[in-house]
Amino acid sequence: MGIFSPPYLAATLTFAVVMFLTGFAALAVVPTLPTAARELDGVSLFPVVAGCFVAASLLGGVLGGHWADRVGARRPLALGMVLSVLTLLVSASSTSVWQLAAGRFLDGLAAGMVAVSVTTAIGQAYPEHLRPRMLAMMSASWVVPSLIGPPLAGVVVEAWSWRVVFYGLAVLTALPALALVVVLRDRPGGGRSDGTDAAAGLPSADERAVRPPLLVAAMLSVGAALGQYGVSAWDVRHMVFAVAGVVLLAVFAPRLLPRGTWRSARGLPTAVLLRGLTSGTFFTVEALVPLMLITERRVDALVIGMAFTASALLWAGASWVQGKALQHVARHRLVTVGALVMALSVALAVTGCADGVPAATAAAAMPLSAIGMGLLDPCVTVLSLKHSAPHRQGRTTGAMQTNMNLGQVVVLALAFAVLNGSLAAGASPLGGYGLAFGLLLVPTLLVAVLAVRARGDR
Repeated sequence: MGIFSPPYLAATLTFAVVMFLTGFAALAVVPTLPTAARELDGVSLFPVVAGCFVAASLLGGVLGGHWADRVGARRPLALGMVLSVLTLLVSASSTSVWQLAAGRFLDGLAAGMVAVSVTTAIGQAYPEHLRPRMLAMMSASWVVPSLIGPPLAGVVVEAWSWRVVFYGLAVLTALPALALVVVLRDRPGGGRSDGTDAAAGLPSADERAVRPPLLVAAMLSVGAALGQYGVSAWDVRHMVFAVAGVVLLAVFAPRLLPRGTWRSARGLPTAVLLRGLTSGTFFTVEALVPLMLITERRVDALVIGMAFTASALLWAGASWVQGKALQHVARHRLVTVGALVMALSVALAVTGCADGVPAATAAAAMPLSAIGMGLLDPCVTVLSLKHSAPHRQGRTTGAMQTNMNLGQVVVLALAFAVLNGSLAAGASPLGGYGLAFGLLLVPTLLVAVLAVRARGDR
């Protein structure tokens, strides 16, 4: 029997629709955020709006993982889907940028719970020989959203309002969320497990024991949120928040990362470091470029949506090239090449901030950065797994995910600190953006230099 055979048809269709709408929401909402921040007079707080989703997803992932370990995936997955609908309504009805930020924080919490629960749910609903096919379908379910989500969101924003995007996604997500609860209700393994039933897709007691404590994840989320707020302005109060955020990150982040990560120790620590630096740079490019184009260059939201679609397609294409045509090239060398491509994209973004330069120059930074990520990101994952024993690969994957989130939060916060600091010093808005983009050359060039320390043959 296959995943579309009668016993599994309802689950397969429901999971596919849920993943499709999850991808659609993720890819459609992000291009609308700069417009929403501008209309709510909250451009200076954009790092909070953009970054709190990432901070909350870290906590949501740990929370969902612990919950799924104890009682199975049905409850955290169902709650995550229902919460996703409610948070879209919270964001859609925003009367201030703080309400929008709260909606994005709750959405990140829900997304983190869904991300870690969906794999466990598939393990509970399908026998072992069908799980690879179902996981492949989950990945394929993101293809169409990447093609139509951002441009369609841009059209809706231009024709109606950014609020319509959020309300529409809430309506589209509601029915599949309810269907998911019904489908999982009668599946084996959906209830409480004693941790010994591997066929149910739940981890063993030893695997559960190594999950990071909720307190650590919570403190990281709080630290990230404080830091993002702290860089939104330059005064004593904001500096206090920024320092508090840095202290929390410095104290708690090392507990979730391999020893030596921040000093680039050879092997796995460097691979984890590279994931944070590259994802942080890419996330910041995709946050700052649209914000600059919409608030300073008055570019249509449709153009921004098309840039996001181009980024998704080129990332996938570059990833295919590195896995097929360049499979015999050393992985660390491809990481270096990808980092240099990203450095070129950052240079384009800087150039796009100059007077008289077409806005398309900065917009091109997004798809070019995606090419770099498509080349290097799978290679970083391969290198990390080469340095991990089979029984520790789950922990390695968790560390990579954690540092990816931390990198996004930290690099975005640093870029906004430069932007708001330059504006406070009297620089022009475009000049401030140029300086913020210039900062991103540092992590990209660091990756190009440090990649050799993650090589898999030493």
